[in-house]
Amino acid sequence: MPRVVAENVEDSLAFYQRGQMAASPSLGELLKYVGDIRKEGNGDETPAHRVLEMSETSNEPRALPFVLKFNNLTYSVKVRSKMAIPSLFGRRERLGDSSVGSEHLFSRSKVLLNDISGEARDGELVAVLGASGSGKSTLIDALANRIAKGSLKGTVTLNGEQLESRLLKVISAYVMQDDLLFPMLTVEETLMFAAEFRLPRTFSKSKKKLRVQALIDQLGLRNAAKTVIGDEGHRGVSGGERRRVSIGIDIIHDPIILFLDEPTSGLDSTSAYMVVKVLQRIAQSGSIVMMSVHQPSYRLLGLLDRLLFLSRGQPVYNGSPADLPLFFSDFGRPIPDKENRTEFALDLIRELEGTPGGTKRLVEFNKTWLDRKQSLNGNETPTHGLTLKEAISASISRGKLVSGAGANNGTNPTAMVPTFANPMWMEMAVLSKRSFTNSRRMPELFGIRLAAVTITGFILATVFWNLDNSPRGVQERLGFFAFAMSTTFYTCADALPVFLQERYIFMRETAYNAYRRSSYVLSHSLVSIPSLIFLSLAFAAITFWAVGLAGGVSGFLFYFFVILASFWAGSSFVTFLSGVVPQVMLGYTIVVAILAYFLLFSGFFITRDRIPGYWIWFHYLSLVKYPYEAVLQNEFDDPIKCFIRGTQIFDNSPLAAVDNTVKAKLLQSMSGSLGVNISGSTCLTTGVDILKQQGITDLSKWGCLWVTVAWGFFFRVLFYLCLLVGSKNKRR
Repeated sequence: MPRVVAENVEDSLAFYQRGQMAASPSLGELLKYVGDIRKEGNGDETPAHRVLEMSETSNEPRALPFVLKFNNLTYSVKVRSKMAIPSLFGRRERLGDSSVGSEHLFSRSKVLLNDISGEARDGELVAVLGASGSGKSTLIDALANRIAKGSLKGTVTLNGEQLESRLLKVISAYVMQDDLLFPMLTVEETLMFAAEFRLPRTFSKSKKKLRVQALIDQLGLRNAAKTVIGDEGHRGVSGGERRRVSIGIDIIHDPIILFLDEPTSGLDSTSAYMVVKVLQRIAQSGSIVMMSVHQPSYRLLGLLDRLLFLSRGQPVYNGSPADLPLFFSDFGRPIPDKENRTEFALDLIRELEGTPGGTKRLVEFNKTWLDRKQSLNGNETPTHGLTLKEAISASISRGKLVSGAGANNGTNPTAMVPTFANPMWMEMAVLSKRSFTNSRRMPELFGIRLAAVTITGFILATVFWNLDNSPRGVQERLGFFAFAMSTTFYTCADALPVFLQERYIFMRETAYNAYRRSSYVLSHSLVSIPSLIFLSLAFAAITFWAVGLAGGVSGFLFYFFVILASFWAGSSFVTFLSGVVPQVMLGYTIVVAILAYFLLFSGFFITRDRIPGYWIWFHYLSLVKYPYEAVLQNEFDDPIKCFIRGTQIFDNSPLAAVDNTVKAKLLQSMSGSLGVNISGSTCLTTGVDILKQQGITDLSKWGCLWVTVAWGFFFRVLFYLCLLVGSKNKRR
């Protein structure tokens, strides 16, 4: 950032504090004032916007301090454990081959965080350290508001004001331990899509590209910018580069606070150093950066500004790395020369945890040591007289927190920044584009699905080739329709892994309001339609004329729409299940079982009139019922077309093998008995009669079609509700 802007920002703040403007300047006033100053300084006509230009070694004074404080954080969970209780009077209860007392389940409370206090300031890189199970990730989750409300005790404030959940989502970012990225997008595309989500539409396309390019340089990803992310089946960027991309998508809007859960986990020392070096630059740009680290190397220690050691949820050290030798020297366990300070501290903590008294003495010493240090240095952290609203306003005017640059003025900090950076239609467009781009580079997925539909259609077409209008042809048509409609639903099962693979990406992006959940559901639905149309057209074209179905062109079009509606309903149903079931194999088992039940109660194996009353409700819930009845009506709704004439009435009976002359005599005998003239050409069963025999009298064919479509929309709504309910659980 040019020095003239920094100096003028300081002048503007002094200007406000002298009372020449309102004591609490509005966002609009700050934006206008700083924008005018920037124009005067360098002729820049664009709004004040810094693109991460601050040098790593910049010594410019920051007039916009943020101080994040957390006091007395306590968090516990209920756990169940088994305990064997000996029987009274020495009696034993035999369990298997061993004699034991009875076992009972007990519920106990396990403390994960125990009275933790501390602070972090902008410009600082704060690391939370400790052994596995010490509470590092839990503390980061607690500060990032990823723990359910009501279960966490204590306070978290920013510049002395309580942080509201909505405001924290906008001004902060959280980087998960796992790298959750779309495999077939390049590094540049991944960051560009993040910019489309997090930067407001008031930013032009060129400005967003400049932002992305600057971030690529800051993350050290220039050489990998055009490389795809990759996965197990596609070669892509390295592990360290993936981690830096994960960080980049969450800092694209330059948040005030950045939380990271073990960003160096699984990386070699060089990659870990590069990641932490990037985090140091982010902190120096004016952000508060807090991360959990398992065991930093000596080189990493030189990049950290503040350390917080935890032991079983309790703080045992809170201070700068430079104070570690003095701290442990005062404790009576000095750090030997040329030994890694953090390794020594972690080893000592593990040693104390194994003693009867645990780390209690170290915890108490840390409290005393901090009190003594604060009494010498003073307890107050300078904030230049800025309230949280004023600090956020000035940060936006400097280009920080650019997702809020287009926000309107508000009376409180929460109202100053928008919940979402873009309108719903723009979110849908970006989501759809990203999904198409990722899918286009994996054509094998759609190719396999198309091959399955094409092969199935070819087999059905050759098995049921050119059916006639005889009684056997009628039965064969019924079998063809039942199998064809159920096939459309079964081939939709491949949609199950789609959301399961994107689940954590979705959770990460929506947790901090990158886009609306409704936008994701709508775009997910829109993106699926083109492929469904293509699959439906392929299946209908292969089977309709080959089987010899009735209706001509109009019949084909209706048949095509029924198949499309079936694919839509089946895809929506599977998508809904993917939002409920967390595992692919379990999901496939449930999908196959439920679709089998749908086929059983569709009316093919047993007609509606013969289904027991206590199961009739499942008949109306069957997704296969409605498209099955629709295609039957499309085929048999002609009241003139005849399917059984004269002696054909005996075709499906034991008399089918009798000579035709005998059948003719039987018809004459039946005519005499019934008083009706029945000849060999008399029509005995029309298509309408077949529909009545199948119990299809409830809805018209168009009614069945629209009910099938409605089922699809219904399951999409249920999918949205699943996402809405699931998002309330903030822990991964």
